[in-house]
Formats: sequence, C-alpha cells, structure tokens
Amino acid sequence: MYNQSQQPGQHGLINGGTNHRFMQMNAPHKYPQHQSHQQHPSQQTLHQQNHGGLHAHGNLSHQHTFSSGMISTSTPNFTPNGLHNGAPDEDHEDTGEPMTEHWQFQVQRAADSRQSASVSHRHSRKEGVTRVSRGSLVATMEESQKDGDLLERHRATSVLDHQRQDWDGLDLSGQGIRNVSAALFDHYAFLDKLYIDGNKLECLPPAIGQLRNLSLLEASNNDLRELPEAIGMLVNLKELYVFDNSISTLPYEVGYLYKLFMLGIEGNPLDEELKEIVMRYGTKALVVHLRDTMEGTENPPATDSKSLAGHPPREREMVVPDTSEASEKFSVLDFNILGEYCATTALYGYTPSQALSWEYRRDLILEEIKKRDADIVCLQEVNMESYNEFFRRELAFQFYKGAFWPRSRARTMAEKEARLVDGCATFYKVQKYIMLDKQVIDFANAAINRPDMKGEHDIFNRVMPRDHIAVVTFFENRVTGSRMIVVNTHIYWDPAFTDVKLVQVAILMEQVTKLADRWATFPPCTDKQVFRHTEQDNEMGPDIPEELQLEYGPSLEYSTGSQIPLVVCGDFNSEQHTGVYNLLNCGALSGDHPDLDQRGYGNLTRDGMAHPFTLKSAYTDQMAFTNYTPGYTAIVDYIWHSSNSLKVKRLLGDVDKSHLQKIPGFPNFYFPSDHLPLFVEFSVEPRKERPKAVEADFGSQRHR
Repeated sequence: MYNQSQQPGQHGLINGGTNHRFMQMNAPHKYPQHQSHQQHPSQQTLHQQNHGGLHAHGNLSHQHTFSSGMISTSTPNFTPNGLHNGAPDEDHEDTGEPMTEHWQFQVQRAADSRQSASVSHRHSRKEGVTRVSRGSLVATMEESQKDGDLLERHRATSVLDHQRQDWDGLDLSGQGIRNVSAALFDHYAFLDKLYIDGNKLECLPPAIGQLRNLSLLEASNNDLRELPEAIGMLVNLKELYVFDNSISTLPYEVGYLYKLFMLGIEGNPLDEELKEIVMRYGTKALVVHLRDTMEGTENPPATDSKSLAGHPPREREMVVPDTSEASEKFSVLDFNILGEYCATTALYGYTPSQALSWEYRRDLILEEIKKRDADIVCLQEVNMESYNEFFRRELAFQFYKGAFWPRSRARTMAEKEARLVDGCATFYKVQKYIMLDKQVIDFANAAINRPDMKGEHDIFNRVMPRDHIAVVTFFENRVTGSRMIVVNTHIYWDPAFTDVKLVQVAILMEQVTKLADRWATFPPCTDKQVFRHTEQDNEMGPDIPEELQLEYGPSLEYSTGSQIPLVVCGDFNSEQHTGVYNLLNCGALSGDHPDLDQRGYGNLTRDGMAHPFTLKSAYTDQMAFTNYTPGYTAIVDYIWHSSNSLKVKRLLGDVDKSHLQKIPGFPNFYFPSDHLPLFVEFSVEPRKERPKAVEADFGSQRHR
C-alpha cells in the first residue's frame, strides 16, 4: 500500500494497466499460472453490447470485470447444461420459449466465469505482491496504520467517504481460501471491488457488510450455501456474481441493493420463483420483489425468520442530565418528517414501497407525536394539504393548535399547486400556552431588501432562488405568565452552498433579534381562559381538567428581547464544524469565514455576523446522527436554547445500534423519515431580578 510517487519500485500492488487499480494477494495454491489469452472478437462484441458502458465509472473501465485470460479461444471444457453444483441450466429451451435478453446475458457471464475458474489471480496478475498464508487473510499492523492515516474524518459528505487510494480493488481469486478473516473488513472499507471467486468458501462472514463502498463483488465458483443478511448493507453494489454455488434462496435484504443491475445466480439450485423473476424480468425486478415482500409491522415475521426487516428496534431511552426539581418545565419535539412528495423510490430505492407510502408514514409520525406528548411540536417538510387535512385535524384531538407557512414559492402558484408546497408547522398545547403572535421570515425576501445588499450579485444568483423560511411564534404560559420565543426553520440542503446556508441563518437571527426586541414591550395578557362554557354547561357541572382549574398568574415583563427565553428548532443541514453551527453557538462569526467562499454579502461579509442570544445545543454527544441514509449520515438537526434562562432536564437518546447493523438507511417500517425526531424537556430558570437601590437613612440632621 504505497503511493507510486513515493515508492516507484513497489508497483506490485497496482495493476499494470492505467485503468486498473488492484491489490493482488498471493497464497500457496495448487493451480498453475496459465498464460493470458486474447478475447474472441464475437465474445467481446457480445460483452460490450450487453454492458452498454455501465462499467465505466471512476478511473476504471468495464475491462475490470475479467482479465484478458478470462475467455479463451480454445474449446470450452464445459457445456451450458452441465453445471458443477448439481443445478442444471433450466432455460427457456425446455419450454419452447426464447431466452430473454436478461437471461442471455446471465448465461454468457456464467460461461465467461467458468472458462477461467481455475486461473489464479485472473483479475490482476502481478509480481511483488503482498503474500499471506492460505486459509485466511491477515492484515499487518503497518498496512492497517497506513490505511488509517488515509481516512478523511472531517468532510461534510458521507461517513463512508475516504481519500483516494492508489488501489481500490482486491483480487483473492483461485487461492483455495476456505475463510476470510475480519481484518479484510476492518481495514479495507475503501474497497470498490472484491474478487473472491474460485475458492472454497462455504459462507460469507456478516462483517462483509462493512464494505459499504463496494460496487462489485465476485464470489462465483465457491461452495456458498447462502448469502448473509448483511449483504443488504452494500447499497453501492452494482454487480454481484455468485455463479456456480449452492445457494437455494436469497435473503430479503438483497432488496436493499437498489443500485444493483447485475445479479449472477446461474448455476445455483435457486428457488424457482426467484429464478423465474430473474429469467423473465432481470435483476432489478428481483430486487424490487425482495424489497417489497419484506415483512413489516403489520405482518411480523415468523419466529424462524432471518430477516430483521420485521423486528422492531428497542425504544429510544431518555437521557436525564439534570435531576433537580424545577418549578416550571416544558417539552419540545423537533422532526423533519420527510415530505409527502419528497419520498420517492428514486431517492429511497432501499425502502419497501409500503414503508415509503405517505399513508403509512403519516400514521407513524402521528403516533410519534402522541407518544412524546410535547408541549411544543416543530415539524419541517409539511405541505399545506397535509397540514390542513391531516395534522391540524388529528392533533386537535390532543389539544394542539398550530401555525403554518409554506415556502415562499407558494405565493406565485395557483391554489391547487400551492397546496403541495412544503413548509414549517409549529403546534402547541392550547391548555398550557397562549400564542401571542406569529411571524414568518422569508430569507430570500429579507436578503434582497437589505440596503447593503444592493449590487451584490451573489445575493441574486445564490440566495434569492432558495425559498426557505422560518416560522417564529411568541408564547405565554397561562399559569406562570412566563413567555418564550420558538423558531422553526428549514435551511437549504446543498453542501456546495455553504455560503447560502450561512446567510440564511445570519438573516434568521437578525430578524429574530428584531422580533424579540419588539415583543419585549408586548402588553400583558389579560384573558387566559382556555374554554368558555355556556350557562347550561355550568349548571351541569362539566368535568374541567385539573390544569384548567389553576389560577392564572400575571404576565412577566422583560426589559430586552435577549431576556426572553428562546428555542430555535429545525433542520439546519449543517454539521458541527460549519459556520452555521459556530454562529449559533458562539454568537458571532467573522465575515471572512471559509464557508462564505470569499463572496460578497454586504455588511454580513464586511462587518461579520452576530446575535445577542446565549444559545446552546440541547444535544451534545447523545446522538451519533440525526439523518441516516446510505449516502449521508450526520447530525444536521438541532434544538438550540437560551442557556441563561433554560436548562435541559431530559432528552430522547440514540437509536438502537443493533437495529442499524442490517438497516442501510431510513425510512423503513419503524422510522417514517430519513431524519430522527428530537425531544427535549426544559426547565425555566427563575429570573434573577436586580435588587432595588435603597436610600440610606441617616436620621434627622442637626444644625450646628
């Protein structure tokens, strides 16, 4: 594992061709080293026609699928009907039906594989390679250290993202290997291609699920009896070859492999139903079939089922950082629910259709809201139709009222189309709080109307086209009279627009500061009754909840806006190392921050950005992520709070780790969104009033 520029003599790890990057592992074996043969023109043409260029990705061409010695011009020593695992080729010739294009390609690839099955290292054959003993793969400590040094730990893209390797393919073919040690999976997660065909493997270890960058796995000509359920974690897999094994069925987790376009299963005693799907409709159809036949919550699997799809995860536990008593508490739930029209199979191809349907997901979302029973609920990606016809109606039965605004594009659309535009919805327990005011912040509109932004081209080219908003609500506790501001927002997602995210948050805090200063002079609330009963109701003596029988205290007064308790919730699409996080956490950020990319945004870049609130994230290290998909896993959702007036009492903890071992991403049957809901219970700290100055009494003065 050396860089070529540093160690020119150690070329054995790199395939000689410019389009190949393989590491070859030698083990003592009994197979002779055959000379390479030229590919037959007719076979080469068929191969190219069927592939259609699909192998040309990264720095590798389609030639990596097999070496030049894979297809020989000599007469084959096999016939298509004679397979060495006791599984005859049951093609359509027996029924008189012509073979489909899918199955023709399948048979051709199986034939290619068998012709060179006995050739050792047929995918990359070079001298001077790392040598290991037969039967296991051992990674030396030096190799592990070098691989570890290449990991990129701070990029805001994907937890699976690694620096470029000088090789990303590993060839262990034809070595007579009987098992593969965990070292391969622990230290080579960057692998893009793995060749373990032509060995004596009876099973693939579950740890193979750690190789989540794999796009090709060749495991043909072994003694495999089944595929592990962890195979479903290889969501980047495009080619999976298991020709000529003893596999009779496939795990449901193969349904997670939504990028898979070639599953080579010829030469296996495969279940007739599954084989028929491949023969008639191809790999994609089989993947969809397995995905959509996963057993969900409504149909729990049998006790002997090996699929985790129907096994519910353990409940997320509550974390209690503070056990002290509090005179006033309230709770907040924040949840990006994954909008109804955002959840498409193109984006979430690993999710079963039933679990992706809006009717199924909205019921889970509603169940989550009811279970947490928070005083304040902040939802993102709620469209107007869902708000009016589902959430507002259903949550009214739980004594919630709400405030909703769609994204600004809805203003320019007809009513029918505007109903489908998503936005932010804030709900509150009406028996506990009075909503004194509500406002919407349109980031783009606020930005272009700033006098200092005139002539700034980046505002019009980058910020103005993004129609994100924030809903700001002002509440008063009916009993204690304390007030608070709740912000619910959704920030732009694209990692290439860090400057836009930062400008949106800077404008958000600027507008919240203005609203807070205005609300600091808001008059006292004089009418705090939740319900008014008629005289007939009073004569009948209706049952009134205990909390409604309490005496309502006077409204508290605040001298400045920054004294009002503030909660800022939302999907910020920004990780903890970004300028967005630093601005909220530190209260100020310089105008030359790298996230601004040296662009001009008026006073925000000339003077920097700041806000007067002492904000702190309620979640520190309790969560490993808030967004979980195969391509991106990170913390991007936050609940910020005024640390001078609010204290965290309880919060909802992390997800069951065992559930994640075979689930490549959300949503699924138990998590209705690709984001996790956040729940925090706060206590309102008693206000520290400054003592009034008392004039000293020196008694009566005497005239001298």
